[in-house]
Amino acid sequence: MTQPVIVTGTDTEIGKTVFSAGLTRALKAAYWKPVQSGTEAETDSQIVARLSGQPVLPEGYLLNLPASPHLSAEAEGVEIDPATLHLPKIDGPLVVEGAGGLLVPLNRQMLYADLFAGWRAPVILCARTKLGTINHTLLSLEALRARDCTVLGVAFIGEAEPLVQQTIIDFGKCAPLGRLPVMDEVTPQSLNQAFADIDMDTIRQGLAA
Repeated sequence: MTQPVIVTGTDTEIGKTVFSAGLTRALKAAYWKPVQSGTEAETDSQIVARLSGQPVLPEGYLLNLPASPHLSAEAEGVEIDPATLHLPKIDGPLVVEGAGGLLVPLNRQMLYADLFAGWRAPVILCARTKLGTINHTLLSLEALRARDCTVLGVAFIGEAEPLVQQTIIDFGKCAPLGRLPVMDEVTPQSLNQAFADIDMDTIRQGLAA
């Protein structure tokens, strides 16, 4: 029986792929990226495979242009069909990573958040600790709850900002899942050490509910 958990973020380039790698490793899960936009550098699947040492499933769509999925697809003359993006059936945990933020378009009709809502899987929201994160994170929580998505909590990424983090938890009425610090060098060993501050007990309890 597949036990999926979705990792999404408040924006792009905030560190959710590194978080996904740590989560995949901690859960001894498989990893799946439904849509990868941009193949010039190391892809998210390649990063997670290198850092987690866990199985990585093929992307649903692998697109060359580093842009919003709908624009990347259009540049190659294709359209992303959400009907083809079913959660893979595997035995055990599955970490699924979105692209960018929640309201990133998959095509001209559907947003990523709508795809998540259809899957009915629990969601972890990754948020920066930098200036602007309160607004972005609370808006993202509203977008998830408007679609009846189950939110396991917020995982913070960046330098410690206790007052900012607590403000988000208080107004967002969500569970704090810990903070992943900025690492000078991200290796399997450094990620494993940093991930010790993530509240895996709360995450596992949420997945078992």
